[in-house]
Amino acid sequence: MTFEILNKENYTLVAVNAERLDTNNAPDLKSELVVLNNNGIKNIVLDLSKVSYCDSSGLRAVLVGNRLCEDAIGIFILSGLQPDVENLIKISMLHTVLVITRTVEEAEELLKKKK
Repeated sequence: MTFEILNKENYTLVAVNAERLDTNNAPDLKSELVVLNNNGIKNIVLDLSKVSYCDSSGLRAVLVGNRLCEDAIGIFILSGLQPDVENLIKISMLHTVLVITRTVEEAEELLKKKK
């Protein structure tokens, strides 16, 4: 499985265990995010620390997760961006829309403050 899903106290961690988030696995990520949302999960931390390449379909999956969490009055946090992925997000101006932390631990602290 390309994704590891861990249910935590007040959020769900989705870790992408692949170097690429592209047309091969982005639809699966999008499906996982929809299933989590349908199961009542409204706070999601997406750990991309192992992802060194992301294409437009990967960005779409990220945006779907963000929209689902916002619609559920929750929070979607991107964590662990590698330099190339971070540059893509900045070029796309998505850093102005998405909540981004350096580590999962920073995301946990942010969620504690929001609670």
